[in-house]
Amino acid sequence: MSGIGRVVALGGGHGLFATLTAMRRITEDVTAVVTVADDGGSSGRLRSELPVIPPGDLRMALAALLATQTPGAGAAPAADPQRWVTLLQHRFGGHGALAGHPVGNLLLAGLCEITGDPVAALDALRGLFGVTGRVLPMSTVPLGIEADVSGLEADPRISRVIAGQVAVATTPGKVRRVRLVPADAPACDEAVSAIMAADLVVLGPGSWFSSVIPHVLVGPQLEALIATPARRMLFVNLAPEPGETSGFSVERHLHVLHAHADALRVDDVLVDAGSAPPGRERDHIARAAALFGARLHVGDLGRPGVHVHDPEKLASMVLGLCGEVRSGYAVEAVDGPHALD
Repeated sequence: MSGIGRVVALGGGHGLFATLTAMRRITEDVTAVVTVADDGGSSGRLRSELPVIPPGDLRMALAALLATQTPGAGAAPAADPQRWVTLLQHRFGGHGALAGHPVGNLLLAGLCEITGDPVAALDALRGLFGVTGRVLPMSTVPLGIEADVSGLEADPRISRVIAGQVAVATTPGKVRRVRLVPADAPACDEAVSAIMAADLVVLGPGSWFSSVIPHVLVGPQLEALIATPARRMLFVNLAPEPGETSGFSVERHLHVLHAHADALRVDDVLVDAGSAPPGRERDHIARAAALFGARLHVGDLGRPGVHVHDPEKLASMVLGLCGEVRSGYAVEAVDGPHALD
């Protein structure tokens, strides 16, 4: 393990799973802060039936931390954590009421009902399976997402409001801006405290409008991201996602994040070389990174043939930027006006 002590990773879904897998190569002390606006699949069904936050992304974060820990490192009921990852991720088959629900979602929903507190429920599940690290919700209440979307009407100047994470993620229109519902959603106090106490805070990758940008829309959490003494890194997606970011360049990803939180400051923006060709396009990305006071860093971060971050490559780049270079890994810093305020 490296000399980096406490890492906080913000995101949701498969993007956060990849980030957590990478960060666990750096330190065991990883806290995941997870979006809670999912309204599709098992999570959507459970939140429509029970007064609980959607458990799916939280379950995946727990599974990521458990899958990457050393056998016997925690208080797990068996030496091999992988068997418990399999249980958490297992989806019921058949055609009845349980069909499609992962076991971990039901466990977390049940613990939320018993404790009346999602943080207590997550900590209980963490203790049950011996997970090292911690998983926290971005907010302690279930959230909704609304988006202003253009391109759905004959007149391209007209925007329509689309409600719901799934609807936003799959819209054929162009997402312009997103909001949380309620707009004054409470932050999770433990997540805010973790951000303030961290050595390194990382945001992204993930569904940009529904898993990344929501983290800067919760007021107290944004204030913590601005005030934390931690080093702050932004991981940009390897490619646009069908639906909400179709046709987006890396530069566009940065501009829309800045439009939602222009006070946010970041130290480093990490981009895969395949999505940032040298020359004018890379210069534009560097200027967009400078909007956050950040320096752009470009390197080989993807798995060959797929738009998925390679955890080992991502961990190596992070370590290199923090002065703990692993042999054989090259990273290019792109200079530009990036002085931090």
